[in-house]
Amino acid sequence: MNSDSDLQIAGDILEVPHLLQAPREHPATVADFVGLARTIAADRSQWAHLVQYDATSRWYHRLRTGPGYEVWLLSWVPGQGSGLHDHGGSSGVLTVLDGQLTERTDRGTRALRAGSQRVFAPGYVHEVVNDSLEPAVSLHIYYPGLTEMPMHAARCSPSVAVTG
Repeated sequence: MNSDSDLQIAGDILEVPHLLQAPREHPATVADFVGLARTIAADRSQWAHLVQYDATSRWYHRLRTGPGYEVWLLSWVPGQGSGLHDHGGSSGVLTVLDGQLTERTDRGTRALRAGSQRVFAPGYVHEVVNDSLEPAVSLHIYYPGLTEMPMHAARCSPSVAVTG
């Protein structure tokens, strides 16, 4: 049996700086954007004091920008919805921060509770609605930054539940 440890074989990784990757200053992958959304969600001090509720229209606030991306904070009072839309050429991460939202697509309906995340590619068509009796707050990251949000006339079927 060989008694050499991994450290003896490979050497101390801290002594081999060329093997270490420099931390990224900005997100560059889907996982990075999901991680950014989770980090912001976990730190209520970054967003809770900014939230406002508007009974006449959905409230939104651009929380931050980075190279090619935007982070938006949205509030939803009961009954408010986005309408059926896509995000043009932007990909995105939607994270529910407080409350519950419902996402409707041509594949069915999904309940999104606080902590739920959805990742979508350009052209993904959905409708987001607050069907609950309590207000909700969500965080949206778009890459590249959102420049269009085409609306769609057809309605999604709310009768098919999607799990997962």
